[in-house]
Amino acid sequence: MKTALVGDIGGTNARFALWRDQRIEQIRVIPTADHARPELAILAYLSEVDQPLETLEAVCLACAGPVGGDLFRFTNNHWQLSREAFCRELGVKELLLINDFTAMALGMTRLHDGERITVCDGEPEPGRPRLVIGPGTGLGVAGLLPLSGGGWRALPGEGGHICLPVGSEREAAIWAHLHRSLGHVNAEAVLSGPGLLTLYRACCALDGQQVALDSPAAITKAALAGDTYAAAVLEQFCRWLGRIVGDNVLTLGARGGVYIVGGVVPRFAEMFLRSGFSEALREKGQMSRYFDRLPVWLVTAPYPGLEGAGVALQPLLEGA
Repeated sequence: MKTALVGDIGGTNARFALWRDQRIEQIRVIPTADHARPELAILAYLSEVDQPLETLEAVCLACAGPVGGDLFRFTNNHWQLSREAFCRELGVKELLLINDFTAMALGMTRLHDGERITVCDGEPEPGRPRLVIGPGTGLGVAGLLPLSGGGWRALPGEGGHICLPVGSEREAAIWAHLHRSLGHVNAEAVLSGPGLLTLYRACCALDGQQVALDSPAAITKAALAGDTYAAAVLEQFCRWLGRIVGDNVLTLGARGGVYIVGGVVPRFAEMFLRSGFSEALREKGQMSRYFDRLPVWLVTAPYPGLEGAGVALQPLLEGA
């Protein structure tokens, strides 16, 4: 049985697992701040799970950022990776680098029962693309395209860096405040973990409200505990996510459905289901009916990026 290493590396954490018999095993989560380079994190992981380096057939790393060329710089952490130097240092024969949302999208093909919550009822249109989008350390966006012969193809991009849309006077005021400090206001400036804190501070500045909360977790906790101002900020977050999802559905033609992923939204799932997300999703004027019967799911699977990295790696292993 061939053994490979799969990794899902985001801005805050690196998740590693062994890929055997098309399953992930020995999962560990390592903060990226704990190691200077990804090679050192991988060596620490292999030592912890007692897996000799020389037994690995291949490595697949799903990385946050655009993948291409020999040198890869991670978007939201201090790591960088040279394919050539990585393979030489670790003695790896096969290294596959993919965008983290390529892995996330492919991970949607391996969801199990109970790993998604229905946000909007509907039926996927056969043969149509699906949208995979999620706030985490940044905002990831990818398409998932069904292939005529069976299987799926992930369509990665950098959709988190598109311009933040404005759909109300309140949003225009928040956008103007952000523009004065940030210049270009992209979607993940608001729709991410750090972005939630940015949104809260902007709202406080506009409303003359004291900044009493100092982290995304604190905002979410306060909102769930009944803090009306924190809840209003979280509601604005959900509405802006709805607008971005709607824009991407129209652009991609994603009538196959939408997967909301990432580590942020599942933390307030019940509030999200009651929010104005669905209303904002379909506020597209004459194209509002395009969203009728569009299924939207909130994904609660623990490690879809690792699963997707394994799916991406499997053809290479079968051909080895």
